[in-house]
Amino acid sequence: MRHANTGRKLGRSSSHRRSLMRNLATSLLTYGRIRTTFIKAKELQRVADRLVTLGKRGDLHARRQALTEVFNDAVVARLFTEIAPWYKERRGGYTRVLKLEPRPGDNAPMAFVEFVDRKELGDLKRPVPQKKKFKKAGDGAKAAKTPAAAKDVKAAPAPKPAKAPAKPKTEAKKSAPKGGENKGA
Repeated sequence: MRHANTGRKLGRSSSHRRSLMRNLATSLLTYGRIRTTFIKAKELQRVADRLVTLGKRGDLHARRQALTEVFNDAVVARLFTEIAPWYKERRGGYTRVLKLEPRPGDNAPMAFVEFVDRKELGDLKRPVPQKKKFKKAGDGAKAAKTPAAAKDVKAAPAPKPAKAPAKPKTEAKKSAPKGGENKGA
């Protein structure tokens, strides 16, 4: 019996399913409206509504809980400063699912997931600052291409490829026929 087992499995392992929902929630909070399959949209609606409720709480613990569900820190900041204040008087139902025509390739039912009252939220499509990526050790050559960085980095001669050490020559041992073997007869 399936008592109190909520949620759909979506044909994925639990870690894959959680990662999928985190990706979809990050995209929804970034753009305000995304297109996905209907079943994923219904599951995403639960996650997104919980995130807006966390944003309405607004305390540090809620922010840290939201950071575990959303991949981008700037998106969480937008959730707490822009999206959640619009819904402070609303008691739930922050997102809606709109059915679309089936996908041509596999006939999967498609849907839009969007925030209700999107017009009051304004334009969520403006770019969200992405996380800064750390430079790798080999990125010095790429930085030298810019004029400001070219002054700081001196041009060093390219290193010569290292030669593989020569293998020592060993004499092949000739094995003598064992006693009792007769080759010619």
